[in-house]
Amino acid sequence: MAKGLFKSGMIVSAMTMISRVMGLVRDAVVANLLGAGLAADVFLFANRIPNFLRRLFAEGAFAQAFVPVLSEIKEQHGDDKVRIFVGQAAGTLGTILLCVTLLGVIGSPVIAALFGTGWFIDWWQGGENAEKFELASTLLKFTFPYLFFVSLVALSGAILNVYNKFAAAAFTPVLLNIAIISCAILMHDNFENGAYALAIGVFVGGVAQLLFQLPFLLRIGMLQKPTFAWHSPEVTKVRKLMLPAMFGVSISQINLLLDTVIASLLVTGSIAWLYYSDRLIEFPLGLFGIGIATVILPTLSKLHANNAAEDFQVTLDWGVRFVLFLGFPAMAGLMVISPLIITVLFDHGAFSAGEVDHVKAVSLGVVAYSVGLVSFMLIKVLAPGFYARQDTKTPVKIGIVTLVLNMVFNLALAPFIGYLGLALATSLSASCNTYLLYYHLRKRSVFTVSSFTYWFAAKCIVASIIMGLSVWYVSEQFNWHSWAFIEQVGLLGTLLVLAMALYFFIMFVLGVRVKTIKDVRL
Repeated sequence: MAKGLFKSGMIVSAMTMISRVMGLVRDAVVANLLGAGLAADVFLFANRIPNFLRRLFAEGAFAQAFVPVLSEIKEQHGDDKVRIFVGQAAGTLGTILLCVTLLGVIGSPVIAALFGTGWFIDWWQGGENAEKFELASTLLKFTFPYLFFVSLVALSGAILNVYNKFAAAAFTPVLLNIAIISCAILMHDNFENGAYALAIGVFVGGVAQLLFQLPFLLRIGMLQKPTFAWHSPEVTKVRKLMLPAMFGVSISQINLLLDTVIASLLVTGSIAWLYYSDRLIEFPLGLFGIGIATVILPTLSKLHANNAAEDFQVTLDWGVRFVLFLGFPAMAGLMVISPLIITVLFDHGAFSAGEVDHVKAVSLGVVAYSVGLVSFMLIKVLAPGFYARQDTKTPVKIGIVTLVLNMVFNLALAPFIGYLGLALATSLSASCNTYLLYYHLRKRSVFTVSSFTYWFAAKCIVASIIMGLSVWYVSEQFNWHSWAFIEQVGLLGTLLVLAMALYFFIMFVLGVRVKTIKDVRL
């Protein structure tokens, strides 16, 4: 189990790294073409809505309810029963998604008014942001169908993961980034507003991702004819688990959407600053947190189905240890060198135009989000501890509490520090979410962090602080703001290598070895 988990985790992380790198390239293209003004605000808004629904219904709710049930059927009834269930799940989910997508495309002005309240009010009153509302309503007609395709991608990816075919599912998001980049470059000049080309890229990317995964499903014999089976016992079980799951692991996405609503009431650029800040945070989160969560859920589901309580505890403890090992240095690194990263990635073309210092604005947002980075990652590990046991009621209670706390933090901080208050509120509410998830796992004697992991966490914190301060000191010795692009890239690469080497060296001095990270059992 130990070698399998570590190997699978590394495969997913490697594929995710390719996806995240391409995502950063995509964001650099968006920043170059649209900057951080009106067009960027609206496109990122139109792209965030279907992405939010995708994470809420597909990855956040459906996948977390579907994987444990699928694993249970596979362990107890075999592949023939799994094939029937897969066809029923695909047909039922596909029918619902098609209806939701049609409603979303037709009702795009209503969605734009609901989540872009500030723009709608300006449009209604003939204010300066009226154009934002009109553009958002149109772009949503292109981006909303992405929900249909990518939700089916999440379904097929979950099936592949249960059968230990992690690489294909982890690589799939790369195709979305390629589609957006290609459409941006090839079609940008065909429209008066380049945001249209990007929106079309989102649609094309959704189709490409679904088509890519079909051959892999065929190879494992799981490409089944969809059948609508709303009342099937297995589908009914997934349905009952889905509703509360929406408020569990997807809570950070709900928080981000609430931030978008409030940010539409703030100064122009707020949504873009939050987006670019969040994108940098998503890189380590996706690379390590989601990578481990992807492989740990099927494993935990299998252990629960086989009543292996001790292995369940040990596996969760390893997952916590793994994300702490990578989460703390990522947090420290982003805090100290985010201005250089943002300059290299985004400070070109339209992004650098105007009087506003977008680099400073985004880097401050990165610092605010970084406060909660480790918590974001731990949620990805702790939440599967409930879903693997088919317990979705506890996360929904935690989710409601966290949502309320997030809004309280938003209202308390946003009036004073604007968009930074929204980012900091998300970090604080995520920390509360993490604590409550762990509290309930420990209270039910499902999982308790081992004393070894506590000491390990302390070593990670010490090493991260020393590394962060050292890298900050070195970066301050150079006036890189006036350097040429290639020189800035060289300095960034040098600082990243220095940070990694220093962190690993300090951890080695503190007694941490490869087996400490690799082995589930110590």
